[in-house]
Amino acid sequence: MTQFSITPPAPVQTALDMLCAAGFEAYIVGGCVRDALRDTAPHDWDCTTNAKPQEICECFRGFHVIETGLQHGTVTVVIEHNPIEITTFRIDGVYADHRRPDSVTFTDSLTDDLARRDFTVNAMAYHPARGLIDPFHGADDLQCSLIRCVGDPKDRFDEDGLRILRAMRFASVLDFAVDPQTADAIRAQKHLLHHISAERIDTELTKLLCGTAAERVLTDFADVLFTVLPELEPMHGFDQRNPHHDYDVYTHTLKAVAACPPEPVLRWAALLHDTGKPHTFTEDERGGHFYGHAAVSAEIAKRALKAMKCDRKRYDRVLLLVEKHDMVMNGTEKQLKRLVRQIGEEAAEQLLLLHKADVTAQAACHRAERIEESDRLLGVLAALREADACMSLKQLAVSGGDLLALGIPQGKAVGQMLNRLLEAVMDGSLPNERDALLAYIQREHEP
Repeated sequence: MTQFSITPPAPVQTALDMLCAAGFEAYIVGGCVRDALRDTAPHDWDCTTNAKPQEICECFRGFHVIETGLQHGTVTVVIEHNPIEITTFRIDGVYADHRRPDSVTFTDSLTDDLARRDFTVNAMAYHPARGLIDPFHGADDLQCSLIRCVGDPKDRFDEDGLRILRAMRFASVLDFAVDPQTADAIRAQKHLLHHISAERIDTELTKLLCGTAAERVLTDFADVLFTVLPELEPMHGFDQRNPHHDYDVYTHTLKAVAACPPEPVLRWAALLHDTGKPHTFTEDERGGHFYGHAAVSAEIAKRALKAMKCDRKRYDRVLLLVEKHDMVMNGTEKQLKRLVRQIGEEAAEQLLLLHKADVTAQAACHRAERIEESDRLLGVLAALREADACMSLKQLAVSGGDLLALGIPQGKAVGQMLNRLLEAVMDGSLPNERDALLAYIQREHEP
C-alpha cells in the first residue's frame, strides 16, 4: 500500500496526545483505520492504549468519563461533546458462550491486542507520528478487496459466532471477496449462529441485505442464510416452470433484492415476497402457477420477522408490501390515488419500487416493457405528489369541524360525508376547493 496519512478529528487527536503526554502508547484502531484507508469517512473513532482502565480515567480526570466497560478495559471519554471509546490492549480469555470472552487479560503488546480481532482489515492501528501498525497485512487485503480472518478462521468463529454474519456483511457492504479458508470455516461452523440472539442476527442481516453485493454473498452462502431463516430454504433451486421466469425462486428473489433501493424495508420485502411460491405451486399445459402465493408469503414473512424480533414499524410495512406485491396495476391515475388513500403515499411508492424490482428479476423477454411501465407509474405518482393532489382526508379543503358547523350530526355521518367528498375529489367530479365542497355538503344535507 502506498504511503498515506490519517488526520483524526480534533477530539480524537486530543485523546491520543493526552495519553502519549502521560507516557502511554495510543493509537486509533479498527474500523476507523479501515475506512480512512478506503477514503471513506469513519462513523466511529476508537482508540487503544497500553494504559490500564484506571490510568485512562486518571489521565482524563478533567473530562466526563463513562466507566461502564471497565471490566473489559473500555472507558468512554467525552471530549468536546464527542464520546470516544478508549480500550486497553488486551488478550481475550475463553469464549464459553461463543459470543463474549469470559475474561480478559491486559497486555502491553499492541500486536497481541490486534491478534484477538476478527478480520485483518479490522486489525490495523495508526498513530500520526508512528504510522500504520499492520502485523496481519490488513492493508494488503484491503487493496485486494478481501475479507480474511486474523489467524485461524475456525478459532475466530468459535470465539464469536456472530463473526460469521459479520464476514458476510462486510463482503456485501464493501463488495469484497471472502478468503477461501475463511469461507470454508463460515460454512463449516454456521451452526454457531444458533448461539446468537435474534436481535444481533437481524442487525447484521439487515446491513448485509442493504449491501452492494448482497446477491453474490447470499448466493455463495445460501446455506448460512437458511440456518437463521429456514423459511427461505424451500425456494432454493425451485424451478418455476413459467415463461415469465428464467430463474429458480431463490435466484429470482436475490435478483429482486439487488434491484431494490438499499433500504431495509424494501430489501426485506424483496427477500420474503415469494417465500410462498413453493407451497402454492401448480402446473398445467401453460406451465407453473402460484395462485394465492402472496397471502402465503405474508404468513411465512410473519414467522420469519417475528423470529428476527425486528421492530414493529418494519414488521408492519414489510408484511403490507409482501401481501400486496402481486396486485394487478391497471396503470391509471385513479388507481394510484386509491392506492395512496388505502396505504399511504410512502407505502405506495415502496410498493411500486418493489414491483419494479420484481419485474426486473423476471425473464428477459418480458422485462423491458414491464420495467418501462413501472417507471411510468412511479412518474405518475411523483407528478401527483408534485401537484399536491388530494389523496387523503387530511388533504381535503374542509374538515370534520366544517361539517359539524353545517349541521351534520356528530358521529358516523361526519366520516361518511368526508369519505364521499374525498371520492368525488379523487374522481375529478369535485374540485378540492373549500367553497365548492361546502356547497356540495349543503346540497346533500338539505332536508
